[in-house]
Amino acid sequence: MDFLSQLKIAHDNKGVFTGTTWLSSKGGNLESYSPVDGKLIATVNTVDKESYETVIQKAQEAFLRWRLWPAPKRGDIVRQIGDALRENKMPLGKLVSYEMGKSLQEGLGEVQEMIDICDFAVGLSRQLYGLTMHSERPGHRMYEQYHPLGIVGIISAFNFPVAVWSWNSMLSWVSGDVCIWKPSEKTPLCAVACMNIVSSVFEKNEVPEGVNNLIIGGREVGEWISNDKRIALISATGSTKMGKAVGAAVAARLGRSLLELGGNNAIIISKEADLDMALIGSLFGAAGTAGQRCTTTRRLIVHEDVYHIFKENLVNAYHQLKIGDPLMEDNHVGPLIDKDAVKMYVDAIGKCKQEGGNFVVEGGVLTGDGYESGCYVKPCIAEVENHFSIVQHETFAPILYLIKYKTLEQAIAIQNNVPQGLSSSIFTLNMKESEQFLSAAGSDCGIANVNIGTSGAEIGGAFGGEKETGGGRESGSDAWKVYMRRQTNTINYTDKLPLAQGIKFTV
Repeated sequence: MDFLSQLKIAHDNKGVFTGTTWLSSKGGNLESYSPVDGKLIATVNTVDKESYETVIQKAQEAFLRWRLWPAPKRGDIVRQIGDALRENKMPLGKLVSYEMGKSLQEGLGEVQEMIDICDFAVGLSRQLYGLTMHSERPGHRMYEQYHPLGIVGIISAFNFPVAVWSWNSMLSWVSGDVCIWKPSEKTPLCAVACMNIVSSVFEKNEVPEGVNNLIIGGREVGEWISNDKRIALISATGSTKMGKAVGAAVAARLGRSLLELGGNNAIIISKEADLDMALIGSLFGAAGTAGQRCTTTRRLIVHEDVYHIFKENLVNAYHQLKIGDPLMEDNHVGPLIDKDAVKMYVDAIGKCKQEGGNFVVEGGVLTGDGYESGCYVKPCIAEVENHFSIVQHETFAPILYLIKYKTLEQAIAIQNNVPQGLSSSIFTLNMKESEQFLSAAGSDCGIANVNIGTSGAEIGGAFGGEKETGGGRESGSDAWKVYMRRQTNTINYTDKLPLAQGIKFTV
């Protein structure tokens, strides 16, 4: 395919990369199959212990030089990466769509996120600010500053195979850190493409070898970097189960972790909502990316006065969804990532029915022409109670649960009564309701929206959630501080040495 050649993707691509060089490895081969048509796209090489050690050593050496580059100069490198991504937006967006299965529009949108975070990081490179404080001692000045951490390990998930890496890497690079990326083994070629794009910029600017690194492999490789004391920060995106394992390993060595884990996101639809807006937000939130976003809408909590009319409109909208090849722009929903995901989807439907769920839009696996990969499923809707165990669990698939409420207090309690706390939303034209939803007594999620859905976060705001979502924050606002260490400095510019708190010490 033309986009594969543009991105220098071939069947003999290696999977271990440092700076501008592909390394040889005896780790074995990993095949990437597209969920779109079930075909083998390419084969990559996985990392072994020897090549892993080479990458770590290169990264350590590069950090000693990279941290001394002025931050605005590092920012200029990121600016050039943003330009390179603009030039490669279409082919990279197509690869994201083809290897992961999301619609082409969403694939292109993901690359745009990468471009946006580059723009954000460029500006940030000139404002990595500290604070000054007044000292209680005369002739003293106090201030704080931020320094780079060192090596940042990035573990990313299949559903956003390039954007989440860029959130972490671009902020790390302007902060003066170096990065080692372990992408999902389900989407390795997107990572290979990113290395090819970035390496041309790094080579042209003589960036130290080892600032940008890639290691492809499975769970064992994730354990290597989680337990490696040489890696200052692990940023991990994935399931809550995975995050607990990573968090425990990193904490055991007193390292730092940034965890972006599961979501069980809800939209509250008030009786005073604009129901047309709510319908669009709910439809995209639940069916977009075939339900495989951490911010996917999984629960709709609808006021009893508008429940039946909204349910009817939603069912009609679901029947208009087009499911098929995500590279065809007329289709709304592409495939799940693989057959394991299909099995989880089928199992979840079965469990929901066992618990008493009433499906108003039936699910099922699609077969026949255009669905040969076996990964295409029907987005479905079930009327449930929030306490059902399957509703409490995050199923990474297009299953939407409908729940009825009477009062806003009840709706907020229902929304908060799940283990996860990532994204949330309310549709209402009542200012009191919106303010209550955003108050300390409202949503307990890291993201709370009014009159927009749960997905589609902009890079300008910090992204992340609470409870079993992990508590991490990435992307915008002051998330850059995660990638740096804070240092408090005090300067005495007098010829006396007074002690703090008025302590007297004489000899």
